[in-house]
Amino acid sequence: MAHAKAGAFLPAQRAGSSVDLERISRQVPQRYVRTEVADAEEVAAGCAIPIIDLSRLLDPRSWNEELRNLGSACQHWGFFQLINHGVPDEVIQDVKRDITEFFKLPLEAKKAYAQLPGGIEGCDQAFVLFDAQKLDWADMIYLMVSPTHYKEQNSE
Repeated sequence: MAHAKAGAFLPAQRAGSSVDLERISRQVPQRYVRTEVADAEEVAAGCAIPIIDLSRLLDPRSWNEELRNLGSACQHWGFFQLINHGVPDEVIQDVKRDITEFFKLPLEAKKAYAQLPGGIEGCDQAFVLFDAQKLDWADMIYLMVSPTHYKEQNSE
């Protein structure tokens, strides 16, 4: 079952990994067509991803300022890059390699890791709240690893 605070999300039509590019170039499914237009200058001016320094968050001399930076990144961007976190580069490279290999798998192989109905963990579109919602042209994988009691236990 999904974490109570995270909620559960609806299943969505997948973008797919073995996509017929010729067919898609003629007809993109409406769920993926976005008609909103962003001002290119506005996007370019604000495209630097916020960086949060964990060592500054843990330092009594700088934690207050870095906490404000973290709050701003979460409120205005919804994500950030975390630096000085202490995770060895080798571990990061291993995770990147494994993720790349996972998403290279055929769609049928990835279906073994699909989100369960009413769940949040797994490979699928993420954060689909209503049937008419526009989707991103990408599949994602979401795994809860900590705290362990929130992790969905798939018995398969």
